[in-house]
Amino acid sequence: MSALAGGLPLAQFSALVLAGTLGTTWAMCKLAPRFGLLARPNARSSHAKPTPTAGGIGFVLPLLATFAVLAAEHPPAAALLVAGLAIAALGLVDDARDVYRSFRLACHALLATASVLWLFQPGLLAGAIFVVGLAWWLNLYNFMDGIDGLAASQAIAYAGGVLALGQLEGSTPLLWALVAGSAGFLCFNWPPARIFMGDAGAGFLGIVTGVTALWMWQSGEFPIAPSAILLLTFWFDATYTLMVRVVTGQAFADAHRTHLYQIIASRRGHGFATALFWLHFLAWLLPLAALSIALPEWRLVILAVAAAPLACACVRFRAGARETV
Repeated sequence: MSALAGGLPLAQFSALVLAGTLGTTWAMCKLAPRFGLLARPNARSSHAKPTPTAGGIGFVLPLLATFAVLAAEHPPAAALLVAGLAIAALGLVDDARDVYRSFRLACHALLATASVLWLFQPGLLAGAIFVVGLAWWLNLYNFMDGIDGLAASQAIAYAGGVLALGQLEGSTPLLWALVAGSAGFLCFNWPPARIFMGDAGAGFLGIVTGVTALWMWQSGEFPIAPSAILLLTFWFDATYTLMVRVVTGQAFADAHRTHLYQIIASRRGHGFATALFWLHFLAWLLPLAALSIALPEWRLVILAVAAAPLACACVRFRAGARETV
């Protein structure tokens, strides 16, 4: 698809999203401290000085405008316009003043349920799996937004990977907008970050990538196995770490610094950890995602192979283990 319904070429549309994100994020760098939107370092932080947060608004606003343009012809855009706005608003409140964890989780579950029922009309079992998976993805995207550049990089890598590997129909403009918006924000968030995306941005990227992956699978545009491979860094690290914390009797819902990416960043720095993400993605995950498309009967085996280096690294660096004082 080279043009949108309104006739605007896709390249120009993406450029507008990029420019809008750059301008809005620059403005947030100036405005966030004035409104007290600062992430202050604490014992669980991975940064050393107060840094403006809620910078995710920089890409939230252009992407919401994108969803509004696409809503009439692309069903997930309409769902994401509503759910994305709600998630971003909840996250912005959480950035300004902490929201009760139970309330935030309930809202995420409600929005995940509404999105699944709106788009898929699944049976009871499939619907429950979709809702649990989407709600978990929403939360883990926030968990994994802990070092400079990582969360935006995952969004760019996923959308760009699908565009490179898939024969897409209606999802093409949405994915290009996601690449452009995330790339614009990454200009300010690459280590050392000038601003953080905050819960407003992390939750928003979670719902956008999660719903898009499910929609493309259900509509036949892009299989779920290569999506899982392209997103593997985030879901595997978060899930493995959570399981270890549960099994070892830790207060698993409390903030911590035992994700694999946090351990690597603490030893080698944020820039090294984010660069390593890109190396791992380009040299390992992207080729294996392509292989899983070419060999559909081997997708589960290829997914396991893709996860093997991360599994070894999690064991080697003791991800999720009790922190020593």
